[in-house]
Amino acid sequence: MELNEELCYRALRSKDERFDGRFFTGVRSTGIYCRPICPARTPLRRNLTFFKTAAAAEEAGFRACLRCRPESTPGTPDWMPSCDTVSRALRRIQAGGLDELGAAPFAAGLGVSERHLHRLFRRHLGASPARVARSRRAHFARRLIGETSLSMTQVAFSAGYGSIRRFNAAIQATFGKTPTELRRRPGRAGAAEDGQFLALELPYRPPYRLTELLSFLRPRCVPGVEQVLEDGYLRTFRTAAGPAWFEVRALPVRPALELRVPASLLPDLFPISERVQTLFDLRADPAVIAEQLAQWQPAGIELGPPGLRLPGAFDGYELGVRAILGQQVSVRGATTLAGRLVERYGEACDLRPACALDRLFPEPSRLAGADLCAIGLPRARARAISCLSERVAAGRLELCPGADPEEVRGALSAIPGIGPWTADYICMRALSHPDSFPCADLGLRRAASRTGEPITAAQLDRLSQAWRPWRSYAALALWQRLSPPGVP
Repeated sequence: MELNEELCYRALRSKDERFDGRFFTGVRSTGIYCRPICPARTPLRRNLTFFKTAAAAEEAGFRACLRCRPESTPGTPDWMPSCDTVSRALRRIQAGGLDELGAAPFAAGLGVSERHLHRLFRRHLGASPARVARSRRAHFARRLIGETSLSMTQVAFSAGYGSIRRFNAAIQATFGKTPTELRRRPGRAGAAEDGQFLALELPYRPPYRLTELLSFLRPRCVPGVEQVLEDGYLRTFRTAAGPAWFEVRALPVRPALELRVPASLLPDLFPISERVQTLFDLRADPAVIAEQLAQWQPAGIELGPPGLRLPGAFDGYELGVRAILGQQVSVRGATTLAGRLVERYGEACDLRPACALDRLFPEPSRLAGADLCAIGLPRARARAISCLSERVAAGRLELCPGADPEEVRGALSAIPGIGPWTADYICMRALSHPDSFPCADLGLRRAASRTGEPITAAQLDRLSQAWRPWRSYAALALWQRLSPPGVP
């Protein structure tokens, strides 16, 4: 992410939306920082400083522009090809890990010292981990101020501030205005809560092939737990307060998805929105990914237009169980087994009339000692799910973005009944790891062949090296070339 200032200035003058979020511009004469697409007159070159992230601009003392609203960008892509540690740290920060643990334990969980992590963030993002976390929280609060009519107290606590005083100080420092002054300013027409529901826009970088992502999720939905709608997605999940649901739909006017949740989930809106962004891969930069995947062209393989997104997982453990259920059976067969599992071991819930779904996916402790052969599972797969559940329930295995892919792959492969293919698939979706590539997969070997006969795993592995670190996207594109799709 080294910035070439002359190229940044050319991009700034073009107002090209493809550069939105890839850098930010600080105007020294005003103390304001902007997106590259800010409609204001382009400042003189000598007055500008360029930053890799909004957090870096804020750490340098610049305030966010109230006209182009930097908080409305899709956010920093959480995969940094030059530094895996920073990538994992970003994902954990987005999941609230730094807020929960503190700086030293957070760094230790990544296998580095606090000082070394600080140096890495400075080098690759231009800001410290703490500043990235604070910026993320302030920008989320700013969106709630502008897109809802929630009280400032509700905004403050839903964004994770421990007191109104800290909330007011953070907003003033980031935007140069008090929260009340920000709300008085005319903003764009966004979604607002109506007393029963909350709605929040989740922006992305276009293009976005949402139809393909929904087509991938639709046949893999766990019956009773999730459902793909015509232009969106609905599911149930478990909170500390009890069963809940959320709905995601495409917005026809702006490059954003709309997240809709019950008003009672206001305290959990921040972490829910982060998990939904991971599920729909909203932080991806399609231009960068498409450029790298263009390496497929010399091999004579077409992967379709830019905008492909990697389907993540709202719950990594659930995805792991679903992957094991899909071993050696069709997509439809795996979905049938998932329905039986939820019907027998899942918790019933009644969320009507807002949500027609009526089950919660079983918790790890519930499946750890269950007789899973009773739903028609072969003994080996039943044992694999039980072992996975025991490790997750005991906290010995973490299936979430930010976990070390190699460590998780090794831990999964050590479970009897989980082979390399399943481990790679779980890392791809539960960890949202963009470079997971199961070279032994027969479908991939067939789709990558120009003769119709599958190439060898070794040949596919050699081919795939040119597509790093985006091999997960390449695998998804290849699977979509198959009819029927070749992945459970």
